[in-house]
Formats: sequence, structure tokens, C-alpha cells
Amino acid sequence: MLQVQNISYSISDKQILDDISFSIAQGKFIGIIGPNGSGKSTMLKIIYRHLKQTSGDVILFEKDIVQLAKKELARNIAVVSQETPMLFDFTVKDLVMMGRTPYKKWLSRDNDEDSSIVKESMQLANIIHLENRSFSHLSGGEKKRVMLARALAQRANILILDEPTNHLDIEHQYQLMDLVRDLPITIIAALHDINLAAGYCDELLVMKNGELFKSGTPEKVLTKELLEEVFHVHALISKNPFTEKLHLFFYTKIVN
Repeated sequence: MLQVQNISYSISDKQILDDISFSIAQGKFIGIIGPNGSGKSTMLKIIYRHLKQTSGDVILFEKDIVQLAKKELARNIAVVSQETPMLFDFTVKDLVMMGRTPYKKWLSRDNDEDSSIVKESMQLANIIHLENRSFSHLSGGEKKRVMLARALAQRANILILDEPTNHLDIEHQYQLMDLVRDLPITIIAALHDINLAAGYCDELLVMKNGELFKSGTPEKVLTKELLEEVFHVHALISKNPFTEKLHLFFYTKIVN
């Protein structure tokens, strides 16, 4: 459903992304991992058209995304970014209702279907108790869940998450990952926590220095050799006894 073809991106003479290609099948949970500065967020921003690549194409359902109108793009791709600055303050319910904008004509009112979808989205994100609160007065973790609810209200085919567990305590990290894993849509998430990536993602894209270093299932990708070369850490690779998913125990060698 989504194809990234030979994407490169540079600023002045600095190469940020270099000739990246991959494809994502519908309904998959894809994790993008890599060290800080490897290009994860930049790659996501190009996919949802916040940045324009220097070369290459992003194809969605056999259409170049540059050909899609803004509302059509928003009906297909919903985004929860790392930070969401607000110029004006809104209540939580009003902010989540903005997720319905791609389906509305100019100045059209919210209808019963919109209200039902917004309520369901807030319940899924566990923020229904915050619906009348001011967004600016929320904690970082609460804001993250509100933006997730807004993205869910878009009812898009693809949900893009850029470091979705930032600002969340461990309970809400796993609640969020459980929630998005069970959605019947395609998920693309940039993740710092490699154990979360290993435990939830169907496939991983490993980035290093702006290049796609390796891709495949967590079992194929997360080897001792790759972790040493890309992340400069050593790891004992095991399995979570409760989920049978990979679990990694990291350590660094102490130099005397």
C-alpha cells in the first residue's frame, strides 16, 4: 500500500537521507529504529508530506503523494508527532473533534457520527475523563494521548507515530502500544525503545547515518552484531516468557 522509492533528502550540502527504498503492506506494524540523528523523524515527515524530499517518490495506493489533496492525504494518513505546539488553546474534546476535519466541507457542523467517533476515540485513548479540560493544562503524557485520540478520529488507513511513548509512564506506554497494535490499520512508528519495537512490531527498519541499514522481522534484524555496529551496545538476546517475543538485555563493556 505504501512504497518509498529512492528517497534522499539534504539541507545545503548536508545529506540527511540517502537513497532509501522500502515498501509496507497493508495492516502491518512497522517500527523504525536507529540512533539519534539517523534520520527516523525526517523519513516520517517525508512520508506524511511535512518535508519535501530532494529526490525519490512516496507512492500511496499507486498514487504519488504529491498528487493528493490535503484532505485526501489526511483521510489516508494520521500523524502523532513528537511535539504539537498549539497557537490557541482548546478543550480536549474540541481538539479531538479536529480529527474529523478531512471529512467536512467548509463551515459544516459536527454531526452525530462525528460525535460518536470522537467519543470512541477518546475512550480508546483513555482520555474521556479529560474531555472538558484545557489542552494547555495537561501533562506531557496526557497531551500525547489526546493527540493519539485526534489521530484515531481521522479514521485513516495509516497511523504514523513519532516516538509515541515519550512522556508516558510505563503503564501508559504499554497501554498505547497495545491499543495501536490491535487497530485494523497500518502503523508506522519511530521508536527509541528497542524492546518495545521487538515486542510489538511485525517488521523493523533499521536506520544508520541516513541510510536504511537493514530491514526484516525483529528476529532477523536484532542480532548481537547489528546492535553492536548500529547502537554500540552489547546485548543478551532472549524471549519474554509471557509473550514469546524477543527481549534484549543491554550492557556495555567496562574499560579498566
